[in-house]
Amino acid sequence: MTRTGREIGQGLAPAREARPIRAGERVHVVGAAGAGASAAGLLAHHAGGMVTGCDPGGPSVYTPPLAAAGIELDWAHSELHVRQSPDARPERLAVTKALTAVQPDHPELVAARELGVPLEAWQQVIADAAATSGQALVCVAGTHGKSTTAGWLVHLLAGAGMDPSGFVGALLPPPLTGGIPATARWGKGDHFVAEADEYAGNFDPYSPALAVLLNAEWDHPDVFADENAVLDAFEGWLRRTAGTEAAEPPQLVANITDTGVARIVDRLAGWPGRILTVSLDGPADVRARLEPLAEGRNRLVVERPGRSSAEFDVRIGGRHNAENALAVVGAATALGVGDEHLRRSLAEFDGVGRRLELKGDIGGVIVLDDYGHHPTAITRTLEAVRQRFPDRRVWAVYEPLTYHRTAQMLDRFADALAAADVVAIADIWAGRDTDTTITSSAALAARIGRRGRPAEASGSVEATADYLAASVQAGDVVLVMGGGRSHVIATRLVELLERRERLERGVGAGG
Repeated sequence: MTRTGREIGQGLAPAREARPIRAGERVHVVGAAGAGASAAGLLAHHAGGMVTGCDPGGPSVYTPPLAAAGIELDWAHSELHVRQSPDARPERLAVTKALTAVQPDHPELVAARELGVPLEAWQQVIADAAATSGQALVCVAGTHGKSTTAGWLVHLLAGAGMDPSGFVGALLPPPLTGGIPATARWGKGDHFVAEADEYAGNFDPYSPALAVLLNAEWDHPDVFADENAVLDAFEGWLRRTAGTEAAEPPQLVANITDTGVARIVDRLAGWPGRILTVSLDGPADVRARLEPLAEGRNRLVVERPGRSSAEFDVRIGGRHNAENALAVVGAATALGVGDEHLRRSLAEFDGVGRRLELKGDIGGVIVLDDYGHHPTAITRTLEAVRQRFPDRRVWAVYEPLTYHRTAQMLDRFADALAAADVVAIADIWAGRDTDTTITSSAALAARIGRRGRPAEASGSVEATADYLAASVQAGDVVLVMGGGRSHVIATRLVELLERRERLERGVGAGG
C-alpha cells in the first residue's frame, strides 16, 4: 500500500520558499545522528543559528562534526527539549520523515504543536541555509548516484577555487570539509551543492538554479505505485522550480542515457528553463564514448558543441560512475568551469563515504562497503567490482533496506545478487516500516539459491560479520551493501580478520 508524501510527513509544515536563517535563531534537530539531519544542524550553525539536537540511537559517524562545532546533543527524545520558557525553547524543529512515517504523534512533536513551534523537514533547513548564504543552488537528483555526483561537484568546485557550500548524503573527506569528515561543507563562493531526494517530496524545499538529473526508475514502493509516479514526481519538482521568481530561468543537465530521464525530458517540452542533455549511448548536447582502463578505471572521450573532442580519465570505475562523471562534465559546462579543473577532478576524485569504499585488505581478503540498496544499484556495483577484480571470488553481502522494498522487488534483488559467486543476506532493516511480516532475509536467500548461487540468511549484522570471518578465504572480495546498520558488517569483519591475522602471525612466530 502506498502513502502520499503528506501522509509520510504527517504534522510537518509543507515546503515553502527558502528564507535566510536569522542570527541566533533557535533550531532543534530531531534525529540529528542521521546523514541529512546532521548536515542540517551543521549548516544552520554555520548560517548563524543556535542549534541543538537529539537522537535516541546515540552517536554515529555523522555526529563528530556536530560535537566539534559545539552543538549540544542529547541521546534521547524528550518533550523537555521543547517545553521550555518562551525565550529558551526552539523556534522550529527540523525533523526526519523516518520519524513522522512511523510515529507522527511522538511526544516531542506533540509538544511542539501544542506550543506553536513549527515542525519542518530537515531539508527545509538546508534550503534556508543556502538562502542565508545567497548562493545559487545546484541540486543533484535521481534514483541512484546522488551522493557520489554531489560529492564530485563539491570536489570540482573546491578544486577550481570556487569555495562551494554543500550537503551530500555521505561523508565528505577532510580535504573538502576543512576539518573532520562530514556531510556538509560551508564555503563563501557562489554555489551551494545539495543532494535532492525524491522520497515523499523531500526535494520540494529546493529551487535550484541548476538541477542535475542522473536517472529515474521505480523505487520507494511505499510512496510510488509505479515508475510513472516516480517520473511525475521529478517532472513536478522541475516545473515548480521553473515557476519560482528567480533572476534567471533554471538549467537542467539531463543524463538521457537513462530511459527514465529521457522520458522526463520529453515531458518537459515547453519548459522555460534550459536543458543540456548528456549521453554515453547516443545523440546529446554532450556525448561521450566510454573506454574502460586497467585497475577498474575509465576514460571518457567527450564531444561538446563548438569544441574539439577531449579525453578525460576517471579514477573511479564502473559504467554507473562513467555516467556520473559525464553528468559532472555537463554541470561543469553549464557552470563555466574550465577543462583544466574538470580534468583534475575527474582523475583525482575517489568517491565519498560508503560508495565502494575500501575498508581493508587483510590476509588477501578485500572488504568493500557500499550503500547500494536497489536492484539496479547492486547490479552496477557488482559490475564495477568485477571490472576492478576480474579473477577473484566475489561475495555479495546485503542488508535489505526496508521490508516493503524487499517484498515488492524480491525477484529483482535475487537476480542482481546472483551475479556474485557467494551471497549472505543479513536481517532486514525495517526503517520506517510497520509491517515486518511481508517477507524475510530467508525468503530472499532462497530465491537466490534457486538461481544456482549459494546464499545464506546470516542473521544480524554482527552475526553476519562473524559468519563471513569464518568463511572467507585469501583472494576473496567481500562487497557489503545496504542501508541501516550494514556498515557494521564491514567494520566488524575487518576487525575480525585483523585479529585472525595477528593470531596466525603469533602462532607462526612461536612455532
